Amino acid sequence: MNASLRVDRLSLRAASRTLVAELTQAFAPGEVWCIAGPNGAGKTTLLAALAGLSKPAAGSVSLDGIDVGDWRAADLARRRALMPQSTHDAFNATVLDIVMLNRFPHLTGWGWESDADLHAAHAALDVLGLASFAMRGVLSLSGGERQRVALAATLCQDAPLLLLDEPLSHLDLHHQIECLDVLTAWARYRSDSRTIIFSCHDLNLARRYATHALLLDGAGHAHAGPARDVLSAERASAAFGYPLILIHQGDHEALVPVMRVPEL
Repeated sequence: MNASLRVDRLSLRAASRTLVAELTQAFAPGEVWCIAGPNGAGKTTLLAALAGLSKPAAGSVSLDGIDVGDWRAADLARRRALMPQSTHDAFNATVLDIVMLNRFPHLTGWGWESDADLHAAHAALDVLGLASFAMRGVLSLSGGERQRVALAATLCQDAPLLLLDEPLSHLDLHHQIECLDVLTAWARYRSDSRTIIFSCHDLNLARRYATHALLLDGAGHAHAGPARDVLSAERASAAFGYPLILIHQGDHEALVPVMRVPEL
């Protein structure tokens, strides 16, 4: 069940800009990675490359020792699930039907859903507090509710590698923490360890929940390692171009921006 993801000398470009230069990194089962960095630094581009949806400028991405470009689509979908940054609903399907779409890689025979597929869908909704939403039309949901449904669909796919692009967007603080609690528990589900890689703008939530972090600065540099080491005040200040300090209160700590007094 465990998935092994690795990038070797990976380079990503956007037009003439180098976003990531020769990154080599392994992402192990049981690890929760946060990809952080300023807008335009390449977080979504990197997730697309990891998912096998785009070809890197150089280097390779491999899953279980096989280049992601060499996987059959259905087989790859059983090994990794991708939650995009935004979803667009063309028609008013029920929430349960939307979540069930992510069971497609597991369907056999005539393609009819089994009891196991329905159980997986209801379990994903339940763990995110969405059980009562199952028969609601997806177009009736708020942006935050729709975001949680998208996460439930990704979990329902039951892949050992989860790639999540801004899963906390549109969510209030309560639901951000709830979703991160679910994800960190999911990474250590039963006896099978899973790998979760998500992009996030909240550095303090990333420091609290992620085991590891990958910090991009948009100029080709990428720092990788334990989350609290990578998301330090010094490195975050350099990447985001704004001074940050780490404050402590008892056992708690937080990155906060340095207040600049405007000149009169």
